[in-house]
Amino acid sequence: MATPPSDEEKPFSKSDASKDVTTTDTDDATPPPENSGKSRQTGFWIIMAALLLAFVISALDGAVVSTALPTIVHDFNIGAGYVWVVNIYFLTTAAVQPFLGQLSDLWGRRWVFIGTVALFVLGSGIIGGASSGTMIIAGRGVQGVGAGGINMMVELIISDLLPLRERGTYIGLMFAVSSTVSSAGPVIAGALTDAGQWRWIWYLNLPIGGLCLAMSFVWLRLARSRTDKTFIQRILSIDWIGAAFLVASTVAILWAIAYGGSTKPWSDGGVIAGLVTGHVGLILFIIWQGLPQCKNPIAPLRLFANQTSAIAFFLAFMNTIVIYWPLFMLPLYFQSVRGASPTESGVQLLPFIFFFPVGSAFGGAMMAKTGRYKPFHLAGFAFCTLSFGLCSILDRHTHKAAYVFFEIFGALGIGIPIACLLPPVQAPLKDSDTAVSTATFAFIRSFGSIWGLAIPAAIFNNRFSQLLHTVQDESARIMLSDGKAYQLASAAFSNQFTGATRDQVIAVYTASLQRTWQIAVVFAGVAFLAALLEREIPLRQELDTEFGIEKTEGQKTEESA
Repeated sequence: MATPPSDEEKPFSKSDASKDVTTTDTDDATPPPENSGKSRQTGFWIIMAALLLAFVISALDGAVVSTALPTIVHDFNIGAGYVWVVNIYFLTTAAVQPFLGQLSDLWGRRWVFIGTVALFVLGSGIIGGASSGTMIIAGRGVQGVGAGGINMMVELIISDLLPLRERGTYIGLMFAVSSTVSSAGPVIAGALTDAGQWRWIWYLNLPIGGLCLAMSFVWLRLARSRTDKTFIQRILSIDWIGAAFLVASTVAILWAIAYGGSTKPWSDGGVIAGLVTGHVGLILFIIWQGLPQCKNPIAPLRLFANQTSAIAFFLAFMNTIVIYWPLFMLPLYFQSVRGASPTESGVQLLPFIFFFPVGSAFGGAMMAKTGRYKPFHLAGFAFCTLSFGLCSILDRHTHKAAYVFFEIFGALGIGIPIACLLPPVQAPLKDSDTAVSTATFAFIRSFGSIWGLAIPAAIFNNRFSQLLHTVQDESARIMLSDGKAYQLASAAFSNQFTGATRDQVIAVYTASLQRTWQIAVVFAGVAFLAALLEREIPLRQELDTEFGIEKTEGQKTEESA
């Protein structure tokens, strides 16, 4: 039986919201209409289409980079700097999200969304026209700012347009469509790269992004809160100190993760210093957010003051971490243990790629239908724990039907909760906290992505180093030392050895992957236990927000008639 919400966790009603609502800016925005099904006409669906286009190009970009990266690194002789082609994107994505949430409250959702899409398109153009490795990295950084804004603003605008109970359906569909399209990304990227046309991977974002911008300019007319503050006063009201703490901390942590376990050992002084400095910076950031001197925090501590929101934030972090286990460890298993080619590995991963969007769409739709989220959190992380436990027994003799079954369980386990995580964050909060809660939620997921890439790789490399002595061939041991096991994981590498040496190499890969999955069980299991502590709060079905679609003159005339 669900525990009734405590006084501090009761859902907010219209009467609650009316106590803390400012007026709409009548200079350029009229009061928003009720966003009920009746008013969801052409404009609403065009806005949804624009949001979907932005979400798709952002998701697709993340799916294609790894395919083209080796060629780009070779063409521009980037060398060890290749780590920043990927990591600068994660850095800028995570660091800007809370800041952009504050901007959207001060200047409205419309221009922040349009600006972030424009930055993503600009970054794509820089990469496509790059003449050096520095331009590639710079373009990826600009793209990251745009992607961070897109990912956050899409969910924020959905929250502005739809009641709490219905948001999961649309968020789930966004994930489902973008995941389905992204599954074709590596194939398209591979074909373009093989043809020597890798620049078109990014040039293709320009017309799609341009269409999204055009639709947004014409149709994305959202009301914004009225304020008497001047431009300078708005600038000064931004939490610049908090933003500085957050950016500096994220840079330090990501620098340590980028080099730790790859070009430097985790015991390296610089890596340790980066991790310590970054986490101390995050602690200072949290302290600053709670001080009275911080008048307008970008991540106010009240967001975490109730059990339901705090647990939902934690589950979002864990859900983002665990998604990287199957995405990275299953292809590693297929290639290093089963001897699959990269193309065959991609085909073998299709059950996960297909059922993940099915799970996200199902979870969001069922939450909207039932008004409940806790059962889908529990079911998702239970499936996830089961899948990871089963994956911990994978070896070279595992039947194909078995790993397909394991993949399906994992895809559903990760997909079902993903669209059901933001609504419980927002349920106990005022609608005036929608922007800061959505921005904080987006940052936590982006921060989870950073660790989701690092943790499985660190576990795998550490276990591989421990077991490498069991390979008797000295030349094989030398090639696989110093964290090179991941980059050498392929059938071609294993097949250069014969007899006992080949069997020993495959055995080390198998045991290392099994240890990685065993630790994954712990992460998914902890998330399941946390979900047990959630309180089920009714998801309100009315929309209490000052941000919504503007009424046109025609609508106002119809209402007055």
